[in-house]
Amino acid sequence: MALQDWFLTARERANPKSELPVWTSGNLAEPLIHGAAYFDRLVSEVEALEEGDHLFFTDWRGDPDQRMRPDGPTVAQLFSRAAQRGVVVKGLIWRSHLDALAYSEDENRTLSETISAAGGEVLLDQRVRRGGSHHQKLVVLRHPRAPERDVAFAGGIDLCHSRRDDAGHGGDPQAVQMSPRYGPHPPWHDVQLAVCGPVVGALDTTFRERWTDPMPLDSENPLAYARDRLHGADLRPDRLPDQPADPPPCGPHHVQVLRTYPAVRPRYSFAPDGERTVARGYTKAVRRARRLIYLEDQYLWSTEVADLFARALRDNPELHLVAVVPRYPDVDGRLALPPNTVGREQALSLCEKAAPDRVHIFDVENQAGEPVYVHAKVCVVDDVWASVGSDNFNRRSWTHDSELSCAVLDDTRDERAPTDPTGLGDGARVFARELRLRLWREHLDRAPDGSGDEDLLDPADAVAAITAAGDALQRWYDSGQVGPRPPGRLRPHRAERLPWYTRLWALPAYRLVYDPDGRPLRARRAGTW
Repeated sequence: MALQDWFLTARERANPKSELPVWTSGNLAEPLIHGAAYFDRLVSEVEALEEGDHLFFTDWRGDPDQRMRPDGPTVAQLFSRAAQRGVVVKGLIWRSHLDALAYSEDENRTLSETISAAGGEVLLDQRVRRGGSHHQKLVVLRHPRAPERDVAFAGGIDLCHSRRDDAGHGGDPQAVQMSPRYGPHPPWHDVQLAVCGPVVGALDTTFRERWTDPMPLDSENPLAYARDRLHGADLRPDRLPDQPADPPPCGPHHVQVLRTYPAVRPRYSFAPDGERTVARGYTKAVRRARRLIYLEDQYLWSTEVADLFARALRDNPELHLVAVVPRYPDVDGRLALPPNTVGREQALSLCEKAAPDRVHIFDVENQAGEPVYVHAKVCVVDDVWASVGSDNFNRRSWTHDSELSCAVLDDTRDERAPTDPTGLGDGARVFARELRLRLWREHLDRAPDGSGDEDLLDPADAVAAITAAGDALQRWYDSGQVGPRPPGRLRPHRAERLPWYTRLWALPAYRLVYDPDGRPLRARRAGTW
């Protein structure tokens, strides 16, 4: 397998101003499925930090009172205690829109102030495009005296309410407000990646580039800047400690860090024209797909993104697209719901027209029949290339907000047949295949140890198995739930078609507000990333 067949080259990354390596080798990547698993691991790693170690983090939302384990500590306690022990704690949290708009301005500010009062430094970062957000979810833990212990976490899980759920999907006791169709404690499906090895240095660089960027923190909002000055907010990042050398190699995984930064004025010093390696990385991998693309995504609603999959489906007659999405949008109401609905309907329709029999979209529920909100951002292509990140499959994530994803290629071949599903010589790889299988075992109620995987290995057999399970569960509901509930938690997703008079206003609102375009004008005109 040639890495450059799947990963972006330096030229394809197209951002020479960044110090980020093209990719790193010798890493160990581990998927942490569900927020409970991630939070538990994070507590153990942070509590082991000692004086002089580094804790850097970025987040979209941070709730200071979110319990990381059932009996605590909270996010604020965990990070504040580290700072009090002499750990260098630095954080960048999106400044956020107002709480009255169902965002998290007060929560993010309180977390910032609490950790800073304990000796850390957490800044509210509004260096974004107008209407945009910092959506990266990253924690980097460095041990300058013991680099072999370095670890970083990147993916879709924020340090906030609703995220601490597990495979039973009973929901987090501390819940965010969302559509009432998810109940008072919304079941939540999510994935984070734990990485060790040289890639930790690359993720450290990602944090440092944002931290040291000279653009004012409130550059997008002069009123917010004036209010922060009046209240004495910290608006000037202190100097970071010197960056340690990369950790030593420790595993068989090659990892490419992919990011989104929009084109903004003033420009990012590390991405003067923005960066769209998330979009470029997915584009390169999807164009190489031959048998199976598996997605889990919160949105999947842009026609520009859907067109990438539609082209791949038309060009490869054996290719199937399997996606797991939320049953309902996270918002409700006459004004918020239609723009969320129309975008997904458009995207799925575009894919289904390209290959009606080879596009399989599901939503997921728990054993009680309650819908599970899918917040994961996962992609597996032909059991070779896999990605876990903060970015959704929409134009906003690929061009407008800041995002962070890790694409993984494994040196280790998977010896289970078929060993080379595509026939291209790449061979199925352990990391990508096992990530897909771990997710499918849960969704299909299969044995966690993989003892029932025989029909999930070959792409054609796997598609047949997952569609049969989804159809069986749907028939059980359609028949009035007569007899035992069939195994599995997936049901075929039925995109709602809005009436024409609603589409008249919902479509422009979706394009302008919910899914804006952050590309430079020349890239928009050319239709490129």
